[in-house]
Amino acid sequence: MSLRFRQRPGRPWRMLLHALAWTCAGVAAALATGCQRTDDTHVLTFWTVGREGEAVAKLLPDFEREHPGLHVKVQQLPLTAAHQKLLTAIAGGSTPDLTQLGNTWIPELAALEALEPLDARVASSQVVRQDDYFANIWTTNRIGNTLYGVPWYVDTRLLFYRSDLLKQAGFDAPPRDWAQWRRALVALSHPERGSYGILLPTNEFEQLLVLALQQDEPLLRDDNRYGNFRSAGFKRALAFYVETFRQHQAPAITNVEAGNPWTEFGRGVYAFYLSGPWNIGEFRKRLPASQQDDWSTTPLPGEHGPGASNAGGSSLVIFRRSAHKDEAWQLIEFLSRPQIQQRFYDLLGDMPPRRSSWAGGALRYDPKAQAFRDQLERVKSTPPIPEWERIVTEMQLVAAQAVHGDLSIDQAAAEIDRRADLILEKRRWILDRARPAP
Repeated sequence: MSLRFRQRPGRPWRMLLHALAWTCAGVAAALATGCQRTDDTHVLTFWTVGREGEAVAKLLPDFEREHPGLHVKVQQLPLTAAHQKLLTAIAGGSTPDLTQLGNTWIPELAALEALEPLDARVASSQVVRQDDYFANIWTTNRIGNTLYGVPWYVDTRLLFYRSDLLKQAGFDAPPRDWAQWRRALVALSHPERGSYGILLPTNEFEQLLVLALQQDEPLLRDDNRYGNFRSAGFKRALAFYVETFRQHQAPAITNVEAGNPWTEFGRGVYAFYLSGPWNIGEFRKRLPASQQDDWSTTPLPGEHGPGASNAGGSSLVIFRRSAHKDEAWQLIEFLSRPQIQQRFYDLLGDMPPRRSSWAGGALRYDPKAQAFRDQLERVKSTPPIPEWERIVTEMQLVAAQAVHGDLSIDQAAAEIDRRADLILEKRRWILDRARPAP
């Protein structure tokens, strides 16, 4: 599935990608004061996104005690502005030493030659051991033959379910394949009473994506140059997804229209909720004590048995322009220690990417977290290309049309392919011209 990137792409490829970054340069001056590093060589700048900055700040005193004279300056970026801020910093030459980076953003920043390759550092590390990481989480950090990031925490999707409602409907265990899942959805859906088997917000792509990742066919073909959404596997996934709405087992609403999903889950409006690990904490906080034994988590059912899910999460990367790469790597090693990852989970609920980090602490004895541990052995990465987020957004827009009956499955699959091929047009042009002459 991965494109065979060379470590330094050909000139046409570099020119286009750098041009994309330089479109942000107009706002670089306005942001420069927030991006510049101090002249103090003992200050390490670390950008984080969202709440992770608050949690990591509580871990850093131990790191600084181990490294006297080294201070870590954390800057928190809001999620809505993080991507633009990173591109602006690259264009303006004002990147930090290291940053937290969603693993679907790694291909874009690697193509811009903004990230430091990490293979040699991993090879000599006594802390970061590739064989201890969930395999396909590690893979999301590798572009071609080069590693650009170390997984920091993981994010995947599985099923939250009302165990009491399943039992009342005659099911002793959660579903393990699509046939069992469909039978449960049928039994638990009573739209005339305002209750449904599952919530699948029509403006979120993750639910359809994980069904598609369970198929054998890749989502893009010909070295990620064209869409592969007309494949038999994707059409089976799309058909299962659309049929869930057409049989009134899920309401055709967006997440805005869904309101408060935790309250509605507790009220029994939805028996299944396909979501990520942060919701363990949310359900424990939002549902009353009397309902805490009424819900649980389970790995995703697959077409013919336990299924795959997405290999999401966030990684730690070092910027090529950093003047403190050795110190930045020391911080990455510190944050990669199993005991530090366990503390990070206790602070924030972000799940660790290393198997050994699950062997102790609260994770080891939490049955609702253990379902994620199981699922992480069966995750798949998405195509490692900068255009992927645009493609998957178009995929969901077209799927919503199919849900509302405007397109058949075949028509929707063809339309997603058409849109993907348009998005990938420049990519094909660049790669064709970067290809060495025979």
